[in-house]
Amino acid sequence: MAEDKAKDSIWSQYTDSDREVLEKLSAGYIDFLSRCKTERESAAEAVTLAEKAGYRDLYAMLEAGEQVRPGDKVYAVNMKKSVVLFNIGEEPLEKGMNILGAHIDTCRLDVKQNPFYEEGGLAYLDTHYYGGIKKYQWVALPLALHGVVVKPSGEVVEICIGEDEKDPVFCVTDLLVHLSQEQLKKAGAKVVEGESLDILVGNYPLKEGEKESVKAGVLKLIKDKYGIEEEDFQSAELALVPAGKARELGFDRSMVLAYGQDDRVCSYTSLMAMLETGRMRRTACCLLVDKEEIGSVGATGMQSRFFENVVAELLNAMGQGSDLSVRRTLANSKMLSSDVSSAYDALYASSFDKKNVAYLGKGMVFNKFTGARGKSGSNDANAEYLGEIRGIMKKHNVHFQLAELGKVDLGGGGTIAYIMSLYGMQVIDSGVGVLSMHAPWEATSKVDIYEVWKGYQAFLVEA
Repeated sequence: MAEDKAKDSIWSQYTDSDREVLEKLSAGYIDFLSRCKTERESAAEAVTLAEKAGYRDLYAMLEAGEQVRPGDKVYAVNMKKSVVLFNIGEEPLEKGMNILGAHIDTCRLDVKQNPFYEEGGLAYLDTHYYGGIKKYQWVALPLALHGVVVKPSGEVVEICIGEDEKDPVFCVTDLLVHLSQEQLKKAGAKVVEGESLDILVGNYPLKEGEKESVKAGVLKLIKDKYGIEEEDFQSAELALVPAGKARELGFDRSMVLAYGQDDRVCSYTSLMAMLETGRMRRTACCLLVDKEEIGSVGATGMQSRFFENVVAELLNAMGQGSDLSVRRTLANSKMLSSDVSSAYDALYASSFDKKNVAYLGKGMVFNKFTGARGKSGSNDANAEYLGEIRGIMKKHNVHFQLAELGKVDLGGGGTIAYIMSLYGMQVIDSGVGVLSMHAPWEATSKVDIYEVWKGYQAFLVEA
């Protein structure tokens, strides 16, 4: 059964028209990945695209005293890091929504609040890694600096260094192999320690012979260009991410290699599916959130009340402002938790159950449950809901597969599905299979990107 599944080809079933749409979608996705590497950048791009598609700022409408009516398309932003969009349907909101929910944060190296130091004639930035990473993968790699620095006056300075070909890049150094006998005896988790993931940023002294003159030289360059003092980094959000553009992968260009595809592959396709919806019977919603990689915590994560508060505001603007209306709306909603799944990798075959794993290039992936080992922390969708979803996908000719993350006792993972299920709504995880998940560069198939986009569109109009 597993062998047959692995041999099936979707490519051969596509028409020339399918291939044209697939390549256009992939080109837009690659461009998105290349330009949007942080949650702030992704949220800003989502707003730009939404406004072009006719969406309006919900809170601006509320300030102007406007009502929200069926046919309206609105959005709301939370602290520039999370976005939610609604296409208001003809049915009362209390009957529920069809929700696509993805996250736009990714694994990275965050700059600490007091980061600058000099040692051995080299200047460094101290970092704290974000999300679940293999630390040894982040050494000897060109890195770009993205983020914002906020001065006490409130002025926000945006930083992006390392993406333009003329920009310098940064890196974490590695120990030369000639001196690595002791290092290579360590377990993988200890080969590179978290406190060793510091970024090399300079070697040119401002004045010869002075203490910490290399650090002083770097700080002078920063002040001259950005007007930022060293103490301003105390109120900064800066991240180091792999430098460079997303690329097509393989001789046949059938795949995408890029940083941050978990979960931008699902957030981008969810957003595109949402923006292409027309007049709706049932309200459609696209939710793009922050902090999933660290447990969905904080004011911009899914565990915050942001989404619930926006739904309350939306209902109030439609003349249905009671707490009961909010509860009914959420409980009657249906959701695809749009997140990635592990894809079968023949080089690490022993980690997968071949009968229950996603295969790259075989279509959209559904995970009935995630969690770890004994399904700990899992949503575990109802069979009735999964049956309904299967029917929708088959009706719209969406190729899909059912999968788990890997062998039962090897670990696991989670998404925002379990949080949304707390409202009593039907939720299932769905997305794209990924190779090298959480590595600085991840791989996906154009086929899966195309099929998941089709699947998200089908869900919004049919569920």
